[in-house]
Amino acid sequence: MIDVALIGTAALVPIPERALTAALLSCAGRSILLDCGEGTQTAARKAGVSLMSTDVIALTHYHGDHIFGLPGLLQTMCCMGRTDPLTILGPEGIQEELAPIVKLAGWLSYPLSLQELPPEGVSMGVFHKNWPQEASLSCFATEHRVVSQGYVFSLGRSAQFMPQQAKALGVPVQLWKNLQHGETVTFEGRTVEPREVLGPPRKGLKVVFSGDTCVCEGLKQAARDADLLISEATYGENDQAQLAIDHGHMNFAQAAQVAAEAGAKQLWLAHFSQMIEDPEACADNARAFFPGAVIGQDGMKTTLKFGAD
Repeated sequence: MIDVALIGTAALVPIPERALTAALLSCAGRSILLDCGEGTQTAARKAGVSLMSTDVIALTHYHGDHIFGLPGLLQTMCCMGRTDPLTILGPEGIQEELAPIVKLAGWLSYPLSLQELPPEGVSMGVFHKNWPQEASLSCFATEHRVVSQGYVFSLGRSAQFMPQQAKALGVPVQLWKNLQHGETVTFEGRTVEPREVLGPPRKGLKVVFSGDTCVCEGLKQAARDADLLISEATYGENDQAQLAIDHGHMNFAQAAQVAAEAGAKQLWLAHFSQMIEDPEACADNARAFFPGAVIGQDGMKTTLKFGAD
């Protein structure tokens, strides 16, 4: 399962009820922080979530409202005695862009790595051994006013193990776990492959985080069949569609159309302009295209679970 917490939902300017952009994905006791805008630490405390088990901070781009929470968070992790490595991911130029930010944080008690994530993604196990084997993170290009990217977090699901088949083949019980993990086993001069004792593939879970972007092909493809799409929706009104495009953003209707066309199961809207006093007042603009669209709020949480198949 994946625990999701929406930490900050504001764009550009924080307001009392909205911190700047951040979301936390947690699985098996480990976490990924998506963006780290101003106020992330305070908003996380209000939401009742801890950032201390974060192994990866995945940045969508280097505008201030997405990164100005970093120096304080890096420093807090040090003050808390962190020794586990921390990786910050981002688009090209991350070393140069984040050098001043890292310098502000001062001396750190843990190894800090700044990396560009290959589009094909990586297994989360490279960041910490406790991540499930089936967990992975990848990125996709988005269209904003600067180089930017969104992220896809996937939690795969092993095919169902068929113990009766394993027994029929004479596989010792102590080797069952190896087969469940996709390993071929050998015993008593015989070899058994996983396909002989596993059922058909089962659907995993997929969370997509758009970052700042206008409607683009990268987002459309990434959002396909997502269990949850957390999408920017900077402007609320339908007549702000061109304004959104001009600034590399989306309005509520545009974000909802992307989610609907992609077949996403859930849609959370976030990254609201300070011009929107009450995002809920614009909700129908999104729900006209995606009836279940949810207006994101700081501290909102959900847990995604595997289906019954």
